[in-house]
Amino acid sequence: MAAARCSASRCPPASRRVRPRAPVAEARPDPCVVVVEDEPQIRRFLRAALAGQGFRVHEAGTGADGLVEVASRQPDVVILDLGLPDMDGLDVIRKVREWSAVPVIVLSARGQEADKVAALDAGADDYLSKPFGVGELMARMRVALRHRARVSDGALESAFSFGELHVDLAVRRVTVGGAQVHLTPIEYRLLAVLVHHAGKVITHRQLLGEVWGPNATEQAHYLRVYMAHLRRKLEADAARPRYLLTEAGVGYRLAAE
Repeated sequence: MAAARCSASRCPPASRRVRPRAPVAEARPDPCVVVVEDEPQIRRFLRAALAGQGFRVHEAGTGADGLVEVASRQPDVVILDLGLPDMDGLDVIRKVREWSAVPVIVLSARGQEADKVAALDAGADDYLSKPFGVGELMARMRVALRHRARVSDGALESAFSFGELHVDLAVRRVTVGGAQVHLTPIEYRLLAVLVHHAGKVITHRQLLGEVWGPNATEQAHYLRVYMAHLRRKLEADAARPRYLLTEAGVGYRLAAE
């Protein structure tokens, strides 16, 4: 029997034949941020600034309402004022840290070093004193989102690149301008902690605990000595560092952008 042939009316021309569609990548939702701030004008300012950058913004005017928002919204970042009417912002941080690793950025009129250290030691990821610039806030938000992505992936940062500095923790290799830099074991551990938290302020107490152990958390002179060694090896000008930045009276930050 002759093979059946389709007529012109039944066979679509080659240009009209249906081709399988490529899978469409699922669009990611805009990042979500919860703002816990008791001053309405600051909340409005933050909402406008954040929404203009593509964030979904939810607000709370008290610590209790903020905890509810964080629990129900599961945000990517929390922006928190410390001077709330019903509870201290430090208590909000501690309660959030009981069940969530969400990045917390503190915005506060408390600008003393002791206040910054207390907030960071309580579990905050970053601290900006009021008044603050939108550009600086957005830079800190980008760092927080990168940290959130790493936590969600269940992995710590193992490689870091910024400017001429390149660190690969997987192979324990550090280079500046392509030239390998040899570090002592303590210098390497100190740099590794900063790489794991790149862009974030790490307090003196946190660094001492992670590098030297819990019995050394009051020995701040260790940090000054070894940070000076690191800067001499990694910075073009140790007196004006580009990578290893000092947060006066608080700790250190590895610049990430």
